[in-house]
Amino acid sequence: MSSLVLALLVLATAPQNSARPSAEGFVDLVEQEILPLLVSLERANWLQDTYICPDSQAGASEALGRLLEFVARKSIEAKSFSGDDIPGDVARKLKLLRISALVSDPQAAPADGVRRREMTDLFSEMEGMYGVGKYCSEREGGICRDLVEITEVLASSRDWDQLLDLWQGWHDVAAPMGPKYARYVELANEGAREIGFSDMGDMWKSGYDMTPDEFEKETDRLWKQVSPLYQDLHCYTRAKLAERYGEERVPLGGPIPAHILGNMWAQEWNNLFNVLAPDQGTAIDIDALLKAKGYDPIKMVKTAEGFFSSLGLPELPATFWERSMFVKPRDREVVCHASAWDVDWVDDLRIKMCIQITGEDFTTIHHELGHNYYQRAYAGLPVLFRNSANDGFHEALGDTIALSVTPSYMVQIGLLDELPPDSLNPLMARALDKVAFLPFGLLIDRWRWGVFSGKITPDKYTSAWWALRLKYQGVAPSVERTDQRFDPGAKYHIPANVPYTRYFLATILQFQFHRALCKAAGHKGPLHECSIYGNKEAGRRLNEMMAMGLSRPWPEALKALSGETRMDATAMLDYFGPLHKWLKKQNKGRECGW
Repeated sequence: MSSLVLALLVLATAPQNSARPSAEGFVDLVEQEILPLLVSLERANWLQDTYICPDSQAGASEALGRLLEFVARKSIEAKSFSGDDIPGDVARKLKLLRISALVSDPQAAPADGVRRREMTDLFSEMEGMYGVGKYCSEREGGICRDLVEITEVLASSRDWDQLLDLWQGWHDVAAPMGPKYARYVELANEGAREIGFSDMGDMWKSGYDMTPDEFEKETDRLWKQVSPLYQDLHCYTRAKLAERYGEERVPLGGPIPAHILGNMWAQEWNNLFNVLAPDQGTAIDIDALLKAKGYDPIKMVKTAEGFFSSLGLPELPATFWERSMFVKPRDREVVCHASAWDVDWVDDLRIKMCIQITGEDFTTIHHELGHNYYQRAYAGLPVLFRNSANDGFHEALGDTIALSVTPSYMVQIGLLDELPPDSLNPLMARALDKVAFLPFGLLIDRWRWGVFSGKITPDKYTSAWWALRLKYQGVAPSVERTDQRFDPGAKYHIPANVPYTRYFLATILQFQFHRALCKAAGHKGPLHECSIYGNKEAGRRLNEMMAMGLSRPWPEALKALSGETRMDATAMLDYFGPLHKWLKKQNKGRECGW
């Protein structure tokens, strides 16, 4: 007998004189009961990610199952409350409960306990498979590498055959996940339909204070604003790579081979900076500077904390330094993918990273601490409001701070001795990170929306994946990828079921936030030269927005920080304006597009 049927039988046989709680009483009780479940899940997930083993995976699966069962049950009960007499904040809580807004990676699970456990077990199993994945290269005499080690090679090597071998090897690691993922989709959709959504994609798209159709159109509008900038960056990059590898391997007018862009998923191209820098020989080597100045992982994190302190925000709690994972342990497998945590939903703040002494990780740390400061800012709100205004805001917050990691900031903290000469190099470095990412940030969930809706069936998972990557990114594999593979599973966020459009939105929003904060700080001059480091007024505005949490629709939170109520990519275009003008000049006479 399913748990849903059992619950209905219990209701049918309950004493009829029991008073039905008010909507206010219902959400108050939900908040009391859900907090221990959320904390239990955070603790179990922390253990699973920092000590991968069957026991930690089982614990995470059980904790997730308990939370999903509770949310599904309460979502069904919440349907009975409707009408104009429900206060606005209570109505908002009922809606947020239904879309699982408190779960960092919203999921729906079947009411049936057996199938719900099957789903959560699949989830934990796939994430574990990803975390322990390794590729052993026959070409290199059987050397085995995990993703961190492969990533280091992809970042530095320019050997076509070595890059292709490692790229193909890691993608093949994902193949066994394919059938598990297909079953996971079936079960997640079953849970979504039980609480009133057509599928999981419909549920995800409902979390933005607009209809799912409106949300799709909104992301299309934003992509249309920025796609000309991306296309010019793609055109320039392809031409430079054709010079290096030859037009027979990198044909002009076609897609770029995915394995030569310095990143496993071609999602950021910053590792190609030395090839693409406008002013060769004048680049700032942040990696070398950090090492020369004696930075270790703790000093990198302390420096990032100092940025937030300079804005007037309090220091991180002592437990942050005691409980975070800053480096990869030598004695066990862990998930190195960087993440920020608030384990007790109050002030048990942590980050989990395998920090390398690199400029990329230096920036990532600023980003992850942004999550922590956001978490602390809304910790005093009712439980159902303890999240960002939408999931793009959470990601954008830390990246907004990272945009202030400028040469002038590095001089202020002593990492640089003096400002370098004027150059487009810092803008190019940022564009290879941000602009290059835009289409990838969009297409991941375009693929999943198709999977959840049934438009993309399991026998077409990989071919549909590459069709979208060609359409949006203009990249393609250099070897045939068949549907017997499961190439989407080579990206962490697919087996971990992490919604991804948030990162696309965050890339747009961070520049909008940055422009508004720079204006509040009184910055004069090009937007890309602005750092809000040390400005208390910028910190005040930032904290005002963060403290709203999820209590109000996101346009109101955006207005609190920027005075605007619509997401707008013109700030990003302003930021990269000088570089875009230069790219157009470089591309004159070239055949752009693919």
